[in-house]
Amino acid sequence: MKAKELIEENNEKRKQLTKENLKYYEDMLVYIRLSFSKSEQETEEILSELLDHLLLAQKEGRTAKEIFGNAPKQLANNIIGELPRMVTKETVGFFAMIILYFLAASVFFSGISHLIIYYVFNIGELVREFHVGSASIKAILSIPIAFLLLCVLIYYLRWSCFKKRNKILEFMIFWFYSLLSLGIFVLLFFLIPDFGPVVAIPAYVFLLVGIVLYVAARITRAKV
Repeated sequence: MKAKELIEENNEKRKQLTKENLKYYEDMLVYIRLSFSKSEQETEEILSELLDHLLLAQKEGRTAKEIFGNAPKQLANNIIGELPRMVTKETVGFFAMIILYFLAASVFFSGISHLIIYYVFNIGELVREFHVGSASIKAILSIPIAFLLLCVLIYYLRWSCFKKRNKILEFMIFWFYSLLSLGIFVLLFFLIPDFGPVVAIPAYVFLLVGIVLYVAARITRAKV
């Protein structure tokens, strides 16, 4: 069974878990899945085996702690240590997929926001002018910054696993982090001066380019 099929099956089977067992298992699932350098196929297979084992034990009246112990993080680290790493082709495809998704979202929402501002608030022009030099530098710098912000988010999510989390505090953290991330990109775009040839691009073209990049990301994901 392929990784995507295992994920779908896992999503359905988890509905059978009790609240306590679900919390225990989902912390392990998130922690293990976020070790993205590991083979996705092998990762989903071991997660499926753990879930099957837990469901069987649950029918016998036992809890996840009784089956897997009181040190789930240590168990998860042991499992991660046994998982094979992604092969080079998978790693390249994985990072290419992330870049394409990032560019697709950036370009699409840039176009949709400009259209909303133009048609709803009657501000600006339908055709946007760009300086090729500065736009290229901004795009090149945005990718590593996005990766860095993503890595920080992944590190926090893994750190928060197996802990009792305050929902309100967690919401505030994500809200602040979202504003910080947005502020970094806004600052980047304002600090880099315009230079290079000017090209005029209609706002709707950004929507089309964003869709094309999204499709490319989906195709890349299917091949990983």
